[in-house]
Amino acid sequence: MTMLSNEEFAKRVLLLANPAQPFTPTATYDPDGDCIEFLVSAEPFYAERVDDLVTVYYSQRTQEVIGSLIKGVSEFCRTFSEKMPGFRIEIRDGRVKLQHLFLARLWSTQRTRTDLPTLTYKKLITIAEDTEVDGELCLT
Repeated sequence: MTMLSNEEFAKRVLLLANPAQPFTPTATYDPDGDCIEFLVSAEPFYAERVDDLVTVYYSQRTQEVIGSLIKGVSEFCRTFSEKMPGFRIEIRDGRVKLQHLFLARLWSTQRTRTDLPTLTYKKLITIAEDTEVDGELCLT
């Protein structure tokens, strides 16, 4: 049996450990809550509910928008299609582009709500476009 020093043992253990995979932006659909959680960073965040559809995640370090929770997604898509029949949110193979959801929210409420956080929605649209993240969606 060969005795290893603590330093040699630590080196061997580190060689065996897999390095952590870098974070990639994600959008995860939860069918039980009918919501999509969208994250572009793995850093700590705080949440602020901006309306009945979206809760925005802000970086604790920079206060920049780093994601959101979109609630009642299926119902929103259905009612949006009824309100604006000439415009459809495109869903392909059960996937939806998040920027389309945010943009649809802006379009559907612009005339009826003056308190909608337009700048926040525009930031969400920009980060969704930049990261090219789409979310799963289950319309039943």
